[in-house]
Amino acid sequence: MNTIAKTFIVLTAVLSAIVLFNTVWAADMSPVNINTATSQELSQLKGVGPSYAEKIVAYRKANGPFTQPEDLVKVPGVGLKTFEANKDRIIVKNRAKQ
Repeated sequence: MNTIAKTFIVLTAVLSAIVLFNTVWAADMSPVNINTATSQELSQLKGVGPSYAEKIVAYRKANGPFTQPEDLVKVPGVGLKTFEANKDRIIVKNRAKQ
């Protein structure tokens, strides 16, 4: 393989890694409205997997909308550590006010 081909392969790999990193980073930084987010969107929060995301959705359906971001810790299994890890991304807006 010649030098140009090797350079092309390396540049392609580096550019692919940059695009992948930026996509993951952008998704990781977007705000999440815990009153309207789907379980998939909630799963993007740090420490919240599919199981906890479903618990958040179920809690919201049973108890009504959250009134403040801190209310997330009322969901069984979601603790202060999870809230603290995500507090800069969690927003609370009601559907009627949007």
